[in-house]
Amino acid sequence: MSDFYSREIDTTKPSAARLYDYYLGGTHNYPVDRAFAERIRDICPFAWDMARDNRDFLRRAVRFALGNGIRQFIDIGSGVPTVGNVHEAAHQIAPETRVVYVDNDTEAVVTSQDMLRDSTVATAIPGDLRHPDTILDHPRTARLIDFDRPVGLLIVAVFHFVSPRDNPRALLRSYLDRLAPGSYLALSHAAVDEATPLAREQYLNLEREYGSTSNPVYVRRRDEFTELFDGLDIVEPGVVYATDWRNVQPVDPHSPGRPCLYAAVGRKP
Repeated sequence: MSDFYSREIDTTKPSAARLYDYYLGGTHNYPVDRAFAERIRDICPFAWDMARDNRDFLRRAVRFALGNGIRQFIDIGSGVPTVGNVHEAAHQIAPETRVVYVDNDTEAVVTSQDMLRDSTVATAIPGDLRHPDTILDHPRTARLIDFDRPVGLLIVAVFHFVSPRDNPRALLRSYLDRLAPGSYLALSHAAVDEATPLAREQYLNLEREYGSTSNPVYVRRRDEFTELFDGLDIVEPGVVYATDWRNVQPVDPHSPGRPCLYAAVGRKP
C-alpha cells in the first residue's frame, strides 16, 4: 500500500467507486464511467436499482447499530462522497459518532478528505480491503476508533470484488479478530443463485463487463455468503435480500434485481 499516495487518478478505465456514485446520481465521475454505466443499463437494466437498494441497506444497518449502542464505524469501500453517507445517517441520531471511511480509489479518498476537512469525528483514509493491518493501524483510524469498544464494521457491496484466491473467510477473520465483543459486521454481496434465468444471464453479462475494469466481480452463493459470518451471531432477519433487511417500506417481490444482492448483519459475541 505504500505506493497509494503516488498513484494518479486513472480516468482511462471505469472505477467501481465512481460508477457507484453515478448510479446513485452523484457527480464525482468521468465520461469513461458514464459511458460504461450506460452500457450496463442496456446489459443489466436493474443494476442501478441494486445500487440504490444497497445504499438503503447501508443506512438501515447504520441505524440498527446505533440503536444497539455503536458510536464508531469503519466503512471499507466507502466510495466517493454521495447521497446518504454513513456520517450523515449517523449524525442525525448521534452527532458524536465517529466514522472512518476507507477506499482504494485515489479520487474517492481525496474528495472525502476535502469534504471532511473541518470534521473532528469523521475522516477518510486510503486502504485496500485485502490489507487489514494497513487500515486498522492507520494513524487516522487510531485517532478516531477505540478498538477496546464495539465497532460497526461496514463492508457493503465490496466483498464481491475479493477473489477466491484472497481467501475471503480468513481475510474477514483478520478484521473480526481486532474488534471488541459487541461489535457488528454489515455485509452485502452480489449473487445469482436464486435469480430468475433472465436476471442471472443479465447479471453475469454485467460481471463480464466489470472484468474489463479495475474491479472484477465474483458472485457467491447464499451458503458461501453465510459462511462469512462464521463465529458471529447473525441478527434477525438473518441472511436475506438487501431490499428485505429490516425494511418497513413496501418491497416489489418481482423485482429482477432483488435476489441478486444478499445482505446480513452479525454481532461478535
